[in-house]
Amino acid sequence: MKKRTSVILIIVILLTFSYGISVGHYKIFPFDLLSDAKFFVTNTKPQKTEPRPQIYEDPSNIINRIRINNETDIMQKRQELINYIWINGDFPSSKMPDLVENGVSDSGFNNLKNLKRIDSITMVMEYDMNSIAYLFLAENSNNKLMVYHQGHAEQSFLEDKDKIQFFLEKGYSVLILSMVGHGLNNEPVLDFPEFGKIRLNTHNHFKFIESSSFHPIKFFVEPLVVSLNYLDKYYNFDSYYMTGISGGGWTTILYSAIDDRISQSYPVAGSFPIYLRATSANFGDYEQTIPELYRIANYEELYVMDSYGDDRKSIQILNKYDSCCFAGELYAQFPYENAIKTKLAQLGKGEFSVYIDDTHTGHQISHWTLNKILEHMENN
Repeated sequence: MKKRTSVILIIVILLTFSYGISVGHYKIFPFDLLSDAKFFVTNTKPQKTEPRPQIYEDPSNIINRIRINNETDIMQKRQELINYIWINGDFPSSKMPDLVENGVSDSGFNNLKNLKRIDSITMVMEYDMNSIAYLFLAENSNNKLMVYHQGHAEQSFLEDKDKIQFFLEKGYSVLILSMVGHGLNNEPVLDFPEFGKIRLNTHNHFKFIESSSFHPIKFFVEPLVVSLNYLDKYYNFDSYYMTGISGGGWTTILYSAIDDRISQSYPVAGSFPIYLRATSANFGDYEQTIPELYRIANYEELYVMDSYGDDRKSIQILNKYDSCCFAGELYAQFPYENAIKTKLAQLGKGEFSVYIDDTHTGHQISHWTLNKILEHMENN
């Protein structure tokens, strides 16, 4: 009996040790909790990999890179982005979902408060790549919609149940989407004559399906277009707002630049301009660093396009001690907020700001950030 107990104890210790190694290496649960606890107990920020040598950036260079001087320039850049994404095609303003299921049953969300029902919206694109969104309709509604876009790390809508509940309780319906190839979305297997079979389970694989007639960047934005087309037709929301974390924050920026149906956007830990990425150890994913795309509209120009228009606003939120990327600490050394504000003042419409969240050390949307977003929406 003692021998059996000792064996079990050794197995438990080995498993615990292995999981502890995985937590530190892969930054899985409860890495952020432990990191935050260390931060608040010791009042010291986490040690990070040293960034690449930094290059001084003259603030005047930032505004000089914004090749937008009037509304015509914005419309032209928007059309050029649309031509790039849909290869000289039109913005798919009439395209509808392939499948809509009203009142789907998902036991993970049974206890949500102020929930009328959940609808599932499915879009199917080229190469059989799909996107499945959930629409959480508020029972007592303020007739406004929050579009919430997950990032690369999330694999289930349940991971953001608290965010969904936060907005539902305030009367907002919520449309939630995952990044292509994540969450409920599929990962098609393609058989290339030159390379063999490749599963599209990482965005880096998308380079293999680029062609003169197709660009995979559409995978990231077309599900949003189609979802809002459907909502425009069958609902009567007063306003569409949008937020997202990490890759979802990047999606928020690109999408808001091409579709002004998004009146206010709140990207969280989602992007840096190219010059600022170049000073960081994390340069970015495939979709965030495509030269041809950002020659049409660089990040500084996308920020202006997100913000420009009657009653349009974009508030960018960065985590000061972010454990992944786009840290507010780095931004503070090379800020661009004033350049975007100056350009918008010249254009005469729109609002842009950068908020820094110093309440945690994770790569996440915190309660502080949620409350800042709510405060801004309620007061504007």
